[in-house]
Amino acid sequence: MTVATGPRLSRRISEGVFLVFCWIATLVAVLALAAILWSLLSQGIGGLDLNIFTKSTPAPGSEGGLLNAILGSLMMCAVAMVAAVIVGILAGTWLSEFARDSYYGKVIRFLNDVLLSAPSILVGLFVYYILVAPLKGFSGFAGAVALALIAAPVITRTTEDVLRLQPVALREASVALGAPMWRTILAVIWKAARAGMLTGALLAFARISGETAPLLFTALNNQFLSLDLTKPTANLPVVIFNFALSAYDDWRRLAWAGAMLIAATVLTVTVVARILAREPNRS
Repeated sequence: MTVATGPRLSRRISEGVFLVFCWIATLVAVLALAAILWSLLSQGIGGLDLNIFTKSTPAPGSEGGLLNAILGSLMMCAVAMVAAVIVGILAGTWLSEFARDSYYGKVIRFLNDVLLSAPSILVGLFVYYILVAPLKGFSGFAGAVALALIAAPVITRTTEDVLRLQPVALREASVALGAPMWRTILAVIWKAARAGMLTGALLAFARISGETAPLLFTALNNQFLSLDLTKPTANLPVVIFNFALSAYDDWRRLAWAGAMLIAATVLTVTVVARILAREPNRS
């Protein structure tokens, strides 16, 4: 009994120390998040008023809001998500249902993972050299392309993972009833995995909604309200970046308000995605 007590006591001590470190790490992460949220609320709540949603960005010393930046961000994110969802779902489906563990599947999967982890500023530089420089002008369309390149790998990876989780019996049952593969994917596999696929799209939207670096090289900014994506387009991240570094109090107030809007959007989308991820598979 004496021999067994030593190793057992050592294991209990090591487990206790490990749990203490886990709790400390969790507490640090929670406190850091709480500090960020408190800073946004305390600094940004005072800048929220009706002008934020009804007026464009102002000149120094005058009243204004963030209407042009909000609409510009929404337009670019919408265009980017349409392209990213189409490409991401189709690519994820091909990797899951056709390529699987083949050589080409492994290559595409590796390239997708590389793009998934690539710094967003590199994506912005890439789009700058293929679109902005040849066309000799910044544009909201170029910004949407950059955001789509960031969102597509997220949707591709999520779609593949969700489709691989679907039981093989679903595919076999559909094929046994005479359904072709394309119909099996559309009517059975996608339907069973729709909650997970939607979750991936929402997480991709949350990822791109606050990106600043790629938009500095593509969409740049526009002081005026413009719905033309072929011209420089105002957007929240770049406006926040410019206004936060300014010496004008009214601009810094708008920067905090814009930061709080982005944080609230990302938090809401993330919560909705988590709820959808927990939705039971009723298929």
